[in-house]
Amino acid sequence: MNGVVLAGTQSGVGKTVATLSTLVALEAAGTDVQPAKAGPDFIDPSHHRAVTDTPSRSLDPWLSGPDGTRRTYWRGDGDVCVVEGMMGLYDGSVCSTARVADCLDLPVVLVVDASAGMQSVAATALGFRAYADRVDADIDVAGVLAQQAHGGRHAEGIRDALPEELTYFGRIPPQSDLEIPDRHLGLVMGAESPVDRKALTAAAEHIRTDRLLAAMEPAQRPADAETTTPTDDDTVVAVARDDAFCFVYPSTVERLRAGATVEQFSPVAGDPLPDADAVYLPGGYPERFGPELADSSTLAELADRAAEGLPVYGECGGLMALSESLTTVEGDRYGMAGVLPAQVRMRERYQALDHVELSARRETVTAGNGERRRGHEFHYSEASVADDATFAFDVVRGEGIDGDHDGLTEYRTVGTYAHCHAESGAFDAFLSASFDSMRGR
Repeated sequence: MNGVVLAGTQSGVGKTVATLSTLVALEAAGTDVQPAKAGPDFIDPSHHRAVTDTPSRSLDPWLSGPDGTRRTYWRGDGDVCVVEGMMGLYDGSVCSTARVADCLDLPVVLVVDASAGMQSVAATALGFRAYADRVDADIDVAGVLAQQAHGGRHAEGIRDALPEELTYFGRIPPQSDLEIPDRHLGLVMGAESPVDRKALTAAAEHIRTDRLLAAMEPAQRPADAETTTPTDDDTVVAVARDDAFCFVYPSTVERLRAGATVEQFSPVAGDPLPDADAVYLPGGYPERFGPELADSSTLAELADRAAEGLPVYGECGGLMALSESLTTVEGDRYGMAGVLPAQVRMRERYQALDHVELSARRETVTAGNGERRRGHEFHYSEASVADDATFAFDVVRGEGIDGDHDGLTEYRTVGTYAHCHAESGAFDAFLSASFDSMRGR
């Protein structure tokens, strides 16, 4: 796939709306477009999927390594790929939009807030283009997509101010119906509150898809196009999927399906736990469904199976659901599965936001003793753990559960605040644990 990166000058500049409008414009032009997101975010990709009905690829060299990032890109399915950036183009200590663009060797289209400027838009873009020489990344800022830009003299002034080396790719007009509501972990998920399709279609009419397609270039291919995934066709992995457990990278599901049969279930709905050899509880919003989870026979059944030695892996929201209790900001306390010795409480502001690295203190279902796992943490909850709690990981980078450790473990269950990508190695280890479980039945 030829591709392009839509990068912002800063957070909050309107990258997601610009990306969604671009996806709609390219589809209207008859192009089969693959959406993608730079960084570890789960929420923006959900809006990409709501517009295109195609899972968005998560591209993060910290989580996946350079070749893993390229493999993730090349496993996409489309004529072209549009990658939405994270924060500002150069922002991020271990991963940035610039690093993703450099890793994939894709050109950058800069999304600039033009609400109160014309010539200054060109000056901003020139500054971002020149700054590429000062960072350890090969970045080609190809041009500008003007956010919050009116038509007529405003658009003409922006276009005419751009030098020859910067292309004017069009504009996103100011429209109140292009707003995306947010909550404590960011924007509301796309399935809950999709952006108005008519508004996106109207905005898309002002994007120069001909220029955009001409600017796109093929991404760099990985050294190894395929990975060796442990496989056992007789193994079943159960994956929780509902509005409480909705933070799942498409690559993770692909990796699990490449090695085993995947069966999905809803703890919120009280679905019976599948007859599985392992269970994966991804992150999400369990705090929004405290009453349902407290009454869920699924969590009670999961607790029984975990005590019998079933491999269970919970990430962030999964860790919360595996704990003894969950208390909301309002003070409402709900019983959870009780597998892990922790009491979880929601807070008004986030408790951690960073890329993380963990070193395994012992062998668990996601890592061997001494192995390292990279991931990402973003949560508003804190966990108070029992004095005799057993931790699976030392924190090399990040906050984890108590600043020094992450990964509470009991039986063959581990729950972390870190979210891992399929390329991290965590899910290959998890598949191997599920095979052992199947053979021991």
